[in-house]
Amino acid sequence: MTFSVAARSADGKWWGVAVGSKVLAVGRAVPAAEVAVGAVATQALCNLTFKERSLALLRAGKSASEVVTQVIADDDRGGQRQLGVVDRDGTSASHTGAQCIPWAGHRTGPGYAIQGNLLSGPEVVDAMERAWLASDPSDPLARRLAASLLAGDRAGGDRRGRQSAALLVVTENGAHEGGSDVYADLRVDDHLDPVHELSRLLDIHEVCLDKNHVSGSTPWDDELVGEVTRMLDRVGFRPETNDRAGANSALNRWAMDNYLSRRILEDGVDNEVLAILRREAGETWRLTAGAADEARVPAAQG
Repeated sequence: MTFSVAARSADGKWWGVAVGSKVLAVGRAVPAAEVAVGAVATQALCNLTFKERSLALLRAGKSASEVVTQVIADDDRGGQRQLGVVDRDGTSASHTGAQCIPWAGHRTGPGYAIQGNLLSGPEVVDAMERAWLASDPSDPLARRLAASLLAGDRAGGDRRGRQSAALLVVTENGAHEGGSDVYADLRVDDHLDPVHELSRLLDIHEVCLDKNHVSGSTPWDDELVGEVTRMLDRVGFRPETNDRAGANSALNRWAMDNYLSRRILEDGVDNEVLAILRREAGETWRLTAGAADEARVPAAQG
């Protein structure tokens, strides 16, 4: 009833799991990961003790295959379990019990373990593997995991339908606030299209909570000052003056309320911030209106 991918980044600094299922709140049960230890996905007849037991064995120096073998051997219902593990070195292993509800199976390779049960067919894990291998190894791990999960979902996913999805990614001191290695812990507990919604949440996470995410900026000029002033007035943050200083000051106040204050610049406007403000102010139509208007202009008559 679940399909997942556990993985390590190519540079060996990130570990994570992405998962989707036709079950409520799959993120509470399946994924686990720890920096410099590994990533774990437990599913099918899910045994939540597999997460800490697997991580403990990985901490002790066991390889992914050794962990899977030992954890399953110690369980009296191993035939109904599914387990995927990637260790600190990027080696991987998966187990699909003979009694897992079909279609059930897995795919593994350097840095990844993909597994699923009660799927529409093997095309799900095949699509996930293709998406993983097609992604750029230098891309953020969260994006690679999300791309793999989306490929599996669009290939059929859980044959009963869609309900929830989750993404867990860790790296050293990865939390925006500090004091934790959890870079992202995103959960869509009940949704008509949870994997797509998970990607939307990841977009927001990168803008608001990723300390290293860079999107470029648009320099201040008279046109931008006018646009930003108009939009801020519309969303309830009217600048005190109609100049760059007034626009920037009001933009700072708006950004503070939208958890975007760290992205405010003095010499321009962060492109992600500008896009969010345009959406909130209802200005996104301007991005395509010009091309549409040109298409409607009749040719000159000679």
